[in-house]
Amino acid sequence: MRNRSGGSGAGGLATALLEERLGYTFQDITLLQKALTHSSYANEHKEEGLSSNERLEFLGDSVLGMVVADHLYRANPDLPEGELTRIRAALVCENALFEVAQTLELGEHLLLGRGECVAGGRRRPSIMADAVEAILAAVYLDGGIGSARRVIVQMVINDVRGKIENHDHKTALQELVQRKSGQALSYRLLDASGPDHAKTFRVEVILNGKPAGTGAGHSKKEAEQNAAKAALEALK
Repeated sequence: MRNRSGGSGAGGLATALLEERLGYTFQDITLLQKALTHSSYANEHKEEGLSSNERLEFLGDSVLGMVVADHLYRANPDLPEGELTRIRAALVCENALFEVAQTLELGEHLLLGRGECVAGGRRRPSIMADAVEAILAAVYLDGGIGSARRVIVQMVINDVRGKIENHDHKTALQELVQRKSGQALSYRLLDASGPDHAKTFRVEVILNGKPAGTGAGHSKKEAEQNAAKAALEALK
């Protein structure tokens, strides 16, 4: 029998929608609710005895890493260790998990403190990525490793891998530059403008001491990716 306590009304409909996007139905819905509870919200509601998703995030990081490594090892018998490591790192990084969070439309489901909401926490990649790890841990605790594996393979390995391979311009630029020895590649922050909750960063790619491309984004990582894309287009 499923424990759906706290899952009635609008909140219940919201978690049901998230379960549908996730492709997994929880037996114990409180695990999902805990996975969605940021520390800022838990701190503002101490009288309710709420726990944040930080412990689940810790567990989810390990579950994700193990499942991805196991899948890549079995599915790619001819790939060397270095290439397996590179692909795994790309699949478990913050950018990849942020992609998953956007697919789940996770921002609308997170429980955040008032200050974190005002500061744009529902769009912050680090918060979203941590919540994805917490959700994966919740699936693991609720349904076991088989359920966690199915969710990870679908949402991380299948859905995100293609996006990463198509849009990881920094890796593509690095590989292009490394075709010649003695090349020096770096990124330099030019400026950051706008309010704290909606900053725009501008980054410049430096190749062998000379500007090779510039890019902008709402995070330094996004700006670096766009700068690398500009550099790739210029070099090609």
